[in-house]
Amino acid sequence: MFNNKLSRRRFLGNFAFASAAIATGTGSWVIRPDWANAAEGPIKLGIATDLTGSLGYAGKADANVARMVVKEINDAGGLLGRPIELLIEDTATNESVAVGNVRKLIQRDKVDMVLGAITSSMRNAIKDVIVARGKTLYIYPQLYEGKECTPYLFCTGPTPAQQCDEFIPWLIKNGGKRFALPSANYIWPHTLNVYARKVIENNGGEVIFEEYYPLDQIEFSSTVSRIISNKVDVVFNTVIPPGVGPFFKQLYEAGFLKNGGRLSCVYYDENTLNLNQADEIEGLASCLDYFKTLTPEDPASAKIHAAYEKQFPGNFLFAAGSAATGTYRGLKLWEAAVKEAGKVDRDSVAAALDHAKIAEGPGGPAEMVPGQRHCKMKMYTAVSKGGNYDIVARSAGLVDPKEC
Repeated sequence: MFNNKLSRRRFLGNFAFASAAIATGTGSWVIRPDWANAAEGPIKLGIATDLTGSLGYAGKADANVARMVVKEINDAGGLLGRPIELLIEDTATNESVAVGNVRKLIQRDKVDMVLGAITSSMRNAIKDVIVARGKTLYIYPQLYEGKECTPYLFCTGPTPAQQCDEFIPWLIKNGGKRFALPSANYIWPHTLNVYARKVIENNGGEVIFEEYYPLDQIEFSSTVSRIISNKVDVVFNTVIPPGVGPFFKQLYEAGFLKNGGRLSCVYYDENTLNLNQADEIEGLASCLDYFKTLTPEDPASAKIHAAYEKQFPGNFLFAAGSAATGTYRGLKLWEAAVKEAGKVDRDSVAAALDHAKIAEGPGGPAEMVPGQRHCKMKMYTAVSKGGNYDIVARSAGLVDPKEC
């Protein structure tokens, strides 16, 4: 009982659900609509994300985005004349915990769709519970390594083709040809690096070394020494928290940036910029579907971002690398699909979602590629300067995910 109360207190103290969330068990939260008198009852939307653990900063932002979008839909009359009820489960950055909690969404709550997961290992842990056993639609919002072609599973974050095809040639032109690929040891870095290596070599670059480390490693002196001694030009990083902050700090202290080295990291967004002092990552380049610095030029992005910051001021930022943009995009594409289908059963919504489009979203419009269950979107390259991002390149239009 004490642990449950403590978890609830911490959750409400640090998360933007205090005014509306109802705890229904450890790690379980329900956001009920203001109106619930539709004859058929509410449409139930499940969110499964990391509210606690090392990726809690990202999962809290994703859950906040879900709450914002659902409120917007409900305020406009709901879907098919029915309100949306939001049910949230903490996947806790722990696959074994996640599987049990996601089962609640399927078996206890009988949700009509599940959106969530940040890491690929988490997606792989929960997708069978949702799609195969639970026979429920699943939307995965995070940038990832590609190759996920499971029926009824739709991906709304960038793929390797979207993040590498234009970004790596930019890095070669604006950094150099000698690459190091320091990496966390799980599926996303391994698979992304296969694609990245091909693009590097096809553009005249060279991979000097590729290494993998435990996810909790925070000491990288030998790796830093190899980078310096081998005169690496570009560090194409896929080390993740908690190790990435210490790794970048150790590179900085060894003089990598001072001597002209270029940091790059395709998941680095405004949330992760805060993991280091600004000078430790000055010039770091990232390629994502959205950066906050876009808002002066894109009224739709500005409106979305302003709405988020008004509802959820604080440290959990609306950012692309944390899957917040993929969450927004996924929910709005799902909304469009439900409206077209005129019903919420899995087959009907999946058939409509297969070709769904939205005219406005963070970073621009988006559309599902028929038959691929992946999303076209605009992509942007940005460089950190003084603790903020400047956009230095942008795609000419919507970039194909090249998947499935």
